[in-house]
Amino acid sequence: MKKTEQLLHRIDELHKETGIPRTIFAACPNSPTVIRASIQAAKRNNAPIYFAATLNQIDCDGGYTGMTQEDFVRTVRFEAERVNFTGPCIIAIDHGGPWLKDKQRVEKWSVEDAMNGVKKSFEAAVLAGYDLIHVDPTVDINVPKGEIIDIHVVAARTVELIAHTEAFRKAHGIAPISYEVGTEEVHGGLADETTFDTFISDLKKGLMVAGLEDVWPCFIVGKVGTDLDTTIFDGEVARRLTSKVRPLGSYIKGHYTDDVANPEEYPLCGMGAANVGPEFTISEYRALCELEEVEKKFHAEGKVGVLSHMKETLLEEVHDSHRWEKWLHEDEKGKDLHELTPERQDWIVATCCRYIWQQPRSLAARGFLYANLERLGMAPEQIVLGRIERDMDKYFRAFNLIGLNDLL
Repeated sequence: MKKTEQLLHRIDELHKETGIPRTIFAACPNSPTVIRASIQAAKRNNAPIYFAATLNQIDCDGGYTGMTQEDFVRTVRFEAERVNFTGPCIIAIDHGGPWLKDKQRVEKWSVEDAMNGVKKSFEAAVLAGYDLIHVDPTVDINVPKGEIIDIHVVAARTVELIAHTEAFRKAHGIAPISYEVGTEEVHGGLADETTFDTFISDLKKGLMVAGLEDVWPCFIVGKVGTDLDTTIFDGEVARRLTSKVRPLGSYIKGHYTDDVANPEEYPLCGMGAANVGPEFTISEYRALCELEEVEKKFHAEGKVGVLSHMKETLLEEVHDSHRWEKWLHEDEKGKDLHELTPERQDWIVATCCRYIWQQPRSLAARGFLYANLERLGMAPEQIVLGRIERDMDKYFRAFNLIGLNDLL
């Protein structure tokens, strides 16, 4: 049985035996620090860990983390060995689809080029040893603004990408992998239940025609109330969607789980897994800002020679990247980052730091900051890791995952 399905099956068995439901926690590996924190948190909580990596983060070109698929798998292995973590570790592509990689969208790639680019990324993931691929062709830059992509096109492209990946996997003698389909993205896709039903029907027919009756996604992404601007999980919708997909052998997966107000409801509503991403970038950013305040205090006391200018450096790096522009609200379009309200500027810088953590100036500033504090007996990296791990712990706890590895 595939690794992801095996874990889901065992969680189901345990639910029947003990009455305790569980939801798998998936972290987006948007920095080396978050990867390390995820493994350490999983080790301490004695729980599985799932990495959901977007093609912006990790891809053949290195992504913004500087890692290819092969680099990423190796890094996760090294981090697990470092703390002797031997529990389940699922490595997955998140939001794998045309134009979901910023480069394709900005450069306005054609349908053929965008689909071929995604196929190459999927091939690299299969060769690297990924366990799961999220197939998400719900964005089309050719669809006029205000309109939503035809769900039949979404289903057809989903089948095309799965069929290509399966043919490649079989040709290379690689073991079967798992799939996730759909999206809750505000761009459209499976945003309402009628569309959801149509997609499922088309997907079943399409896979059958392609001769892939034995391939079916273990996760289907559902719109369960959470998105960029809302943090309330809608348990009623989640239960309804779960009742639709469980007879098919699938589970509902939640995205945008960052800072959700009621995470404890996820397992109660039968959610199979939930992704958390930008929240941990913000955790990393806040921890570095906290350390910089300590550094300034020591500097004022004459104990630090040269300040790191950590926060200022991150602001300028985020500004110069221009990647923050896609997160602007409609009434902010055309404004410079420095022209936004202090609250919005702070949120954008905090969440967009993931794009620039690996830039030379950011790395240098962090190196200065850590060196200044280490010389004075502090453990700055542990402080940053501790902040991220603390914010991960609430999901391990709310999703009833603590100690699960002993029961697998």
